[in-house]
Amino acid sequence: QVQLVESGGGLVQPGGSLRLSCAASGSVSSINTMGWYRQSAGKQRELVATITRDGSTNYSDSVKGRFTISRDNAKNTVYLQMNSLKPEDTAVYYCNVVTMVFRPYFYWGQGTQVTVSS
Repeated sequence: QVQLVESGGGLVQPGGSLRLSCAASGSVSSINTMGWYRQSAGKQRELVATITRDGSTNYSDSVKGRFTISRDNAKNTVYLQMNSLKPEDTAVYYCNVVTMVFRPYFYWGQGTQVTVSS
């Protein structure tokens, strides 16, 4: 199994920046894609960004150009650098990792609150 520990959430003003981290432990050798999702109050969880083992990235249109996802395979950690934050970015952000052994398996972090407000 894989365990995920998220950190870096908090309160920030519009236009500010925040960096989220998610460290994986356990069966880390089987990890393929890592990513971030978010869920705002009263809304469904949505994809923010993903990154493969070789560094290929994918972003939702709403964060493209403002957010940057990265990973450090040696540290089994994925990051989300969030710049030019907007109030609509306010959400609980969830780390996700996909492992591949016999089939894809999805693991989720506990979530970290990001609040963008004046």
